[in-house]
Amino acid sequence: MKVPAGAAALLLLLVLAGCGYQTGGKAATVPPDVRTVAIPVFENRTQSYRLEQILTAAVVREFTTRTKYQIVHSKSDTADATLAGIVTQAQLAPLTYDSQTGRLTSGLVTVNMRVTFTDHTGKVLYENQNYVFRQQYEISTDPASFFQEESPAISRLAEDFARTLVSNILENY
Repeated sequence: MKVPAGAAALLLLLVLAGCGYQTGGKAATVPPDVRTVAIPVFENRTQSYRLEQILTAAVVREFTTRTKYQIVHSKSDTADATLAGIVTQAQLAPLTYDSQTGRLTSGLVTVNMRVTFTDHTGKVLYENQNYVFRQQYEISTDPASFFQEESPAISRLAEDFARTLVSNILENY
């Protein structure tokens, strides 16, 4: 069966028009009237000292550098939106051991969070009840060069969490 040249050209054009790159995300759902975002210190329901402060500071830094929103650090009636977070679990787990000495050589920090972003009326704009972030860290086996790597691992985890959270809020994932 012979296909007319015009139909073949049209079919080729349709196929080529369907190929190509498209944006992966969705349009931002933060209402355009939101100019001020309150980010009070997250609640910490774990025994990990200052973890909520490290996570909150990373989120504030990420919002400040990536958006034009004015950030206030406490819950406020004048804020257009509020970002609230709860650290629900924090865990340090051993990963690897030195086969000769039996000493721990790496560990894993795991943090679970709940986050809710609401407008001034209480309408939920974004919510994730189960953020889970992990960060591996090394432990020196040489006592002379020992460096506590746990705190930098938590800082890296906080930065990853903040980047992901702000992207999720802005891109509605």
